[in-house]
Amino acid sequence: MPAISFQSVSKSYAARRVGASLLAVDGVSLDIEQGEFFGLLGPNGAGKTTMISLLAGLSQPSSGSVSILGHDVQTDFAAARRLVGVVPQELVFDPFFSVREALHIQSGYFGVQNNAAWIDELLHSLGLSDKADANMRQLSGGMKRRVLVAQALVHKPPVIVLDEPTAGVDVELRQTLWQFIARLNREHGHTVLLTTHYLEEAEALCGRIAMLKSGRVVALDTTSELLKAASSNVLRFKIDGELPDALRARARVTGRIVQFPADDAAQIEHYLSAVRQAGLQAQDVEIRKADLEDVFLDVMHKNTASSAAGVLA
Repeated sequence: MPAISFQSVSKSYAARRVGASLLAVDGVSLDIEQGEFFGLLGPNGAGKTTMISLLAGLSQPSSGSVSILGHDVQTDFAAARRLVGVVPQELVFDPFFSVREALHIQSGYFGVQNNAAWIDELLHSLGLSDKADANMRQLSGGMKRRVLVAQALVHKPPVIVLDEPTAGVDVELRQTLWQFIARLNREHGHTVLLTTHYLEEAEALCGRIAMLKSGRVVALDTTSELLKAASSNVLRFKIDGELPDALRARARVTGRIVQFPADDAAQIEHYLSAVRQAGLQAQDVEIRKADLEDVFLDVMHKNTASSAAGVLA
């Protein structure tokens, strides 16, 4: 039995224009097995958060079904909700309670009693012990994010959903969070569904990944297989100046940093020669293996090109 199952799920919203609609999720079928650490990646507006809202029962699918460990999130909502802990993107908190009180109240929503020891473990594991009696209003954004994680885990759900959990937080929190979540997954078998824009996190943590574009799954495989499908090497260097348009179209440019996919030494020399002919000097040249960001950009580019070809046809 899958931990999470999306079966032919679509979700549309009414658009501002009369009679129009926006298709946020388009016929997604996807199973996430028990004990997986699974990544759901995609650009802004791809449908990731909509899928999580459907999974949490906060929104109803226009068609299809979503289930958690066999419990349909619409027809068997109470059972499904007890099995999942969701960490949302937004910082939502009650300003009238301390951290410990907030966790006890959250426990009560699920009928959990006498779990002070588990709350203490959550506080310790997430670096919140010294903030346990502080009012939620007194916490920094990063500390509030830690409390959201603790609230999602307070009823010990077998399925954990993390929607951009490290967006805008410091390195210390990211390390603390991933150590704890990875331990829950590795030692206790919790299923983890992660959405993130930090692709190095997904590459390091996720055993399998789905990539979304315009509400559709455009890539689905193990992380290792996705990386194997990428170009074998990437040429990376810095320049002072602008690349010619023909070169820029084939490169990934971030400020002064330029990166080209390169399959062999001849291709590497071709790019460096073209840069020299453009009157530019390549600095800090290095060759590295392709990473998940390279794969992601390649998949998104290919699907954009395919869509454009379909429109032209």
